[in-house]
Amino acid sequence: MDDGRLTIGVEEEFLLVDPRTGEPLARNVEVARTAEDLGIDLQLELTRCQVETSTAVHTDIEALHGQLRELRRGIAACAERNDARMLAVGIPPTIPHEFPVTETPRYQRIEENFGMLAHEQGLSGCHVHIGIPDIETAIQVSNHLRPWLPHLLAMTANSAIYRGTETGFASWRSILWRRWPSAGPPPYFESARHYEAMVAMMLNSGSILDKQMVYWDVRPSVSFPTVEIRVSDIPATVEETALLAALVRAIVVMAERSLAAGRSAPQVSAEMLRAAYWKAARSGLTGDGVDPRDGTVAPVRDLLVRLIDHAAPALEEAGDRRFVDEAFARLLARGNGAHRQIAALRARGEIGDVVEEVARATLQGCDQPGNSPATPATGAPLN
Repeated sequence: MDDGRLTIGVEEEFLLVDPRTGEPLARNVEVARTAEDLGIDLQLELTRCQVETSTAVHTDIEALHGQLRELRRGIAACAERNDARMLAVGIPPTIPHEFPVTETPRYQRIEENFGMLAHEQGLSGCHVHIGIPDIETAIQVSNHLRPWLPHLLAMTANSAIYRGTETGFASWRSILWRRWPSAGPPPYFESARHYEAMVAMMLNSGSILDKQMVYWDVRPSVSFPTVEIRVSDIPATVEETALLAALVRAIVVMAERSLAAGRSAPQVSAEMLRAAYWKAARSGLTGDGVDPRDGTVAPVRDLLVRLIDHAAPALEEAGDRRFVDEAFARLLARGNGAHRQIAALRARGEIGDVVEEVARATLQGCDQPGNSPATPATGAPLN
């Protein structure tokens, strides 16, 4: 950190679709090539229908917000140049014919070893990296974050429509994603040695092929000194991504303070977390959720207020409280991506209306001028 605040970086995954039909479009190589010509570093995802952006390292949320706007605007333009459309959506709303796997050696190995799991993808999330100096601290911070993960999932749910119909869930991506053997909430780890022993077992068994396939919703980064929080759907709007990032950093700060004070993380059971995750994926921002710390069932909005109250000291010190309060109020007023998708489909029963609503949300606010990146991409959290 350069000003007393923990560093932060964000990765966003996007779906590429046909601008006429909304069907997933296998054109990530072409879009990435166009982006490279414009000086934008764009990563390829497992399927050829997806791309991923990565911000620079920031300490200021407004600067991060500005770069996120610039990246969405820029990649949308690159997609358009290749007769494609970029969507911030957790799963494809339309009926896909196929999800061809990107032709890199690693992705081809994943396809060979995991079969249909590699093909039935098109799942897009958002990953927030917070600077943590060592793996032992990252593991202990992860333990403290586990009870808050369902609330973050509920807040960002953006995958209610799949294959042209309502799934009955606000985040169907979360349900599908947990089919991978290392996905979902992480176990409670006693130490970094405990974590590394579990990863070694998964490698030896073939349930993962490399450490990058540790897909738990909180994990120490493989390549950078960060803890990576990867529970959420790709948020519908860029403001929601910035809100997520601010809250994640704040609860990491609070976790570090608990560690410094000698307070152990609550050992929430896997069964309790599983129930809270399921309820969060089902309800999203509306209805009830579960607080995994004590099993309390309460309106999701109340649970999110608890999260913000818990994070309040860190938000105040970082200068992020006003942004979080205002962005959260706007989110409650308009609904998250899942809410918007369902409303669009129910209005006329047309899947094209869902695609148009997702496209509007993807670039909502991106016409505002953004602040220039604070730190060059060297060393940025780009797992």
